[in-house]
Amino acid sequence: MASVGQCDPLHSNVPATKIEVTVSCRNLLDIDTFSKSDPVVVLYVQGIGTKEWREFGRTEMIDNTLNPDFVRKFVLDYFFEEKQNLRFDVYSVDSKSSNISKHKSFLGQTFCTLGEIIGSKGSRLERTLSGIPGKKCGIIIFTAEELSNCRDIATMQLCANKLDKKDFFGKSDPFLVFYRSNEDGTFTISHKTEVIKNTLNPVWQPFTIPVRALCNGDYDRTVKVDVYDWDRDGRYCVTASCLFQTTIVIHDFIGEFTTSYRELSRGQNQFNVYEVLNPKKKGKKKKYINSGTVTLLSFNVESEYTFVDFIRGGTQLNFTVAIDFTASNGNPSQPSSLHYMSPYQMNAYAMALKAVGEIIQDYDSDKLFPAYGFGAKLPPDGKISHAFPLNRDSEDANCVGIEGVLEAYFESLRTAQLYGPTNFAPIINLVAQMAAHEMEGSQYFVLLIITDGVISDMVQTKEAVVNAASLPMSIIIVGVGPAEFDAMEELDGDEVRVSSRGRFAERDIVQFVPFRDYIDRSGNQVLSMARLAKDVLAEIPDQLLSFMKSRGFEPRTALCSSSPQIHQEV
Repeated sequence: MASVGQCDPLHSNVPATKIEVTVSCRNLLDIDTFSKSDPVVVLYVQGIGTKEWREFGRTEMIDNTLNPDFVRKFVLDYFFEEKQNLRFDVYSVDSKSSNISKHKSFLGQTFCTLGEIIGSKGSRLERTLSGIPGKKCGIIIFTAEELSNCRDIATMQLCANKLDKKDFFGKSDPFLVFYRSNEDGTFTISHKTEVIKNTLNPVWQPFTIPVRALCNGDYDRTVKVDVYDWDRDGRYCVTASCLFQTTIVIHDFIGEFTTSYRELSRGQNQFNVYEVLNPKKKGKKKKYINSGTVTLLSFNVESEYTFVDFIRGGTQLNFTVAIDFTASNGNPSQPSSLHYMSPYQMNAYAMALKAVGEIIQDYDSDKLFPAYGFGAKLPPDGKISHAFPLNRDSEDANCVGIEGVLEAYFESLRTAQLYGPTNFAPIINLVAQMAAHEMEGSQYFVLLIITDGVISDMVQTKEAVVNAASLPMSIIIVGVGPAEFDAMEELDGDEVRVSSRGRFAERDIVQFVPFRDYIDRSGNQVLSMARLAKDVLAEIPDQLLSFMKSRGFEPRTALCSSSPQIHQEV
């Protein structure tokens, strides 16, 4: 029987949000002589920081069609903070062999990111297939749906009746252990109740558990429950069930039963009274009935909307960039400058901008990004500005795409005079003004500030952050160069919430990281950028959700229903 130890893999074993991608094609090339093509789509994924593509999966092959709607889905773990590159190759196959390399004809391919699919209107993305010179290869259509809501929390309470007596001088000290079944037939522990001392009829306290930890989105997947008698003097052994060898107690096994999330979600009824069975006792005793019963007293699921729900419902991420043009960065024409434009590689500012921007742009439909500089003297009169448009258009600071932002940044370096001081408050207040006009939940603003130095207007900046914390807005600060950024940590409210004039920020909206911590020692810029983006963007989904929840906003269209529809069969 499974033994119970101190290792609790509840959180480490629960996978990330899973996205199901459905694929269709239209107007594919017809390459068969006496019939139409027999298409199949193969998905390849690219590892972070590498150029290597590996096959992730393939659809079924559909006979004789140029407009296939594939039934087999691709289910991928989804991470907002990562750029998840995908490649879809379409083939016509004349054999049902798993080795299609010898029996295929190439029909076209396309590239995209998982974020692009999710961030498209209604999470539906249409792309043109290419790869065959001089041929129109048709189109491929992707639709994405979140498989289950990782934020669903189930609360349940159970009791037991007439459990076996295990203690010589008393009754039993029972507790329950819940296991989620895995696809390979193994079980993963997902919850352990408290121990109720000296009773054969325990009533355990209500407990909560993530639905994903219980069934991983499969409502009919087996949930196994073991009933144990806690043993004060239990024998010890070493288990390899955890990542590290751990000394654990083997408690007295009373029995087990199985159920499912769908069954539990029906609540208290005659179907949720379970016989606790001990296979060893059942095999030895002819008159054995059970080792007691366990009854579900209550079951409730609370659903919260996810980041994906809001994106699918039309919420747009508005990305704004602010770049430090103070003199401490050094002369841009010198290789020692943090702004130096090398013909061989990007500087730290460009790397940070590209790393974060290429992920966020997938969630902004118009791909227009306001971009500003601060701390420079501007021609023709040499006035100092702490929020000047990089494209020099005072009426419209938008740049087209991340490449447009980079182009405007490089152009500004040629005309602006790096000066100072390093003031953050003006640019934070500028974006906050835009966010204040979009308070209904359809827009969320992300400000990326890239800087090399210590903040000069810390008092004003803290006040600006506190004010912005009540708005649909997040602030990412990336520190570049060798300077010490101790003061920046004060703005990153992970430990202590930012305050100004005795008023604390309503939410934690600032994420600060020093870029030097993410530089790959081998000089792999792609890997450095991926590491940076992963950390600085990791908090954005929760920050967006915290704003929406604080205002009681729901996605504009509830496209995802996270709880199963349970129908009692008569």
